[in-house]
Amino acid sequence: MAVAFKVTCGEQDGWAVLRVSGELDLVTSPALRQRVHDEVAEGRHSLVLDLSEVFFCDSSGVGVLIASRRLVRSCRGRLRLILPAQGAVEGSHVNRVLGALGVRRLFEVHPDVDSATADESGPLSA
Repeated sequence: MAVAFKVTCGEQDGWAVLRVSGELDLVTSPALRQRVHDEVAEGRHSLVLDLSEVFFCDSSGVGVLIASRRLVRSCRGRLRLILPAQGAVEGSHVNRVLGALGVRRLFEVHPDVDSATADESGPLSA
């Protein structure tokens, strides 16, 4: 059974929130890359990528996350990731992949949208 990849966009407290679901892989990662580029081109430089419904992420998906971080930082913007709390079933794969590759520390990681969009909030520890 194939699960559709989907990216939906919303806004909360001045942040563009991209909710990603499905598999983030070689086939689907260009769509996320394009959505991030579109948001930045439209002047939204405070981005949250909600990855809580991504159940698989390969190296091309990680590459898009790193490229997104680079793009947003080049505009003096902010990028935050939402990954579920440890032990959660959905999305925990992304957290493990980022940790295994040693790149999780590059990102501000939050447990939910409210935390990620609150300016006084601190990221989860790596």
